Amino acid sequence: MDLTEKVQTTDQTIIEDAESFTSDDSSVQKEHTLQRGLKARHIQMIALGGTIGTGLFMSSGKAIVAGGPGGALVGYAVLGILVFSVMMSLGEMAAYIPVAGSFSHFATRFADPTLGFTVGWVYWANWAVGVAVELTGVAIIMEYWIKTVNTVVWSVICLVILVAINVFSVKGYGEIEYWISFIKILVVVIFIIVGICVDTGAAGGVHYGVSNFHLPGGAFPNGFLGVFNVFLTAAFSFNGVEIVGITAGESANPHKTVPAAVKQVFFRIVLFYILSILIIGLIIPYTDPNLLSGGNNVAVSPFTLVFQKAGAAWAADMMNAIILITMISAGNSGVYSSSRTLLSLATDGYAPRVFTRVNRWGIPIWSVLATCLVGCLAFLTSLFGSGIVFTWLTDLTSLAGLITWVSIAITHLRFRRGYLFQGRSLSALPYFAPFHPFGDIFVIVVGTIVIFGQGWKTFVAPISASNVISSYIGLILAVVLYVGRKIWKREKFVKCEDMDFETGTFHESVIDIRKQEGLDENGNPLPKWKRVFSKILNIIA
Repeated sequence: MDLTEKVQTTDQTIIEDAESFTSDDSSVQKEHTLQRGLKARHIQMIALGGTIGTGLFMSSGKAIVAGGPGGALVGYAVLGILVFSVMMSLGEMAAYIPVAGSFSHFATRFADPTLGFTVGWVYWANWAVGVAVELTGVAIIMEYWIKTVNTVVWSVICLVILVAINVFSVKGYGEIEYWISFIKILVVVIFIIVGICVDTGAAGGVHYGVSNFHLPGGAFPNGFLGVFNVFLTAAFSFNGVEIVGITAGESANPHKTVPAAVKQVFFRIVLFYILSILIIGLIIPYTDPNLLSGGNNVAVSPFTLVFQKAGAAWAADMMNAIILITMISAGNSGVYSSSRTLLSLATDGYAPRVFTRVNRWGIPIWSVLATCLVGCLAFLTSLFGSGIVFTWLTDLTSLAGLITWVSIAITHLRFRRGYLFQGRSLSALPYFAPFHPFGDIFVIVVGTIVIFGQGWKTFVAPISASNVISSYIGLILAVVLYVGRKIWKREKFVKCEDMDFETGTFHESVIDIRKQEGLDENGNPLPKWKRVFSKILNIIA
């Protein structure tokens, strides 16, 4: 298909109908629909830095302690391969069928409706409770500077900000994520440069080299179990990477932006995560007790410690500010992704139809408000009863990311099998996963091992039933939802010949791609100066 054939309408932001991106029996109100307000730069920046957060800035020290400097690197590398495989699989499906709440809908459409129901609700609960976690975190961070104000006030202010960002325009979410991601990427790049200077002695006056890899116990002081313990910390750090798939449903040009974003994930993993873990392991010995405390105290987080070794006395204040905007970003992503997932669940008939309502700004308003309300209620549980209920809520969703990733791999196996079974050509896909089926098999095997094995410590004497349940309650929730739905509805797996590869595909969408392709209103190439000016304008606005 040439470029002139792709030009279909003069309106580049409006999805023709939310039904065309969901199931055929959708009852989404036709007065207002989702808008494709996320530009290429939004998607690309979200892909590069959207999920860089407290998992890397604060909890990475736990990985060094658990696995040693070598074990942490191996653990993050293995999970990095898993995440990259997930993104390739999700990218193939999302670029071809760009929908909001993508993987839940894909599971329903290509694998098993019960699986779509289960992963959709697990993922929604994960981010709804995640909003409450970020509200709590913001209060703690602000208390670092201002102790005279009740911490609840900061949480309420943060909640108001999140609601305001998400109820008016999807571009608000995109802009906030763009600039916060830019700041986070800048901090990580500076950290790596400073870390290299500290390790070589150019800053701080001490040459560390690779001495920490030769401490008693070596690079892998805790052996295989040490590496395995890193997996869950790494999974927490990578949590949210799949949001790029959800943004495809509101991307202005998904067949180009989604593949580009997927390819960037590999470089993000190598540059931001692997190098950061390497720098921390080189400079701070795994025996340093501060590494364990860094997950709760920003003053001794690994990033703070490295900056302080470079002579930056203000490091704690700077990292506190970075963690603050990171938590706001995480809350913003939580409201966005969970509201789109709830919209998808309602459209597929798994949630009340009221959640399919979209306001005039293209926002699923009731889905956004419901998510914020649940997040607010979850936050309130942290204020009473010593936070026991809140702890159980967070445990309930602790495995949601891994469960989602495994479900994406299963769905993609079914997607590709059905696609080829119907005699379709891979060349017709905007993007196809290059390592299929090995990437999906790797995700399913490693992901399942981590899901079932992450609570192994609870089986070491003395065994506590509450600890065992706490470690596996997220898995129990998923099993209960799946088995309960399967018994109730008796839904069957989708057969290859019954899979729908037409509804909502990109070529059926009413999307104007002339500006993205550098064409004028008649489909002719624009002068070079206009293309350059347009790119500069897109970056600014």
